[in-house]
Amino acid sequence: MNSDRVAELQRWEDAGAVWRVIGRTADSVTVALLRCDAGEEVGRFTSDDAQLLAFIGDRDSSED
Repeated sequence: MNSDRVAELQRWEDAGAVWRVIGRTADSVTVALLRCDAGEEVGRFTSDDAQLLAFIGDRDSSED
């Protein structure tokens, strides 16, 4: 299944939750999805999607 990770992160932010980059290479990123208080990790994914990489840019989290 191919999901729209940019839309997923935008919905996550809109809900007041936090995402954080926990790994990065030249062509992929691993993102942790955290509760609204930036505490407990509730999910994570790794992607090499060019649109997602552009959306995240050099940010380390949704709080940047």
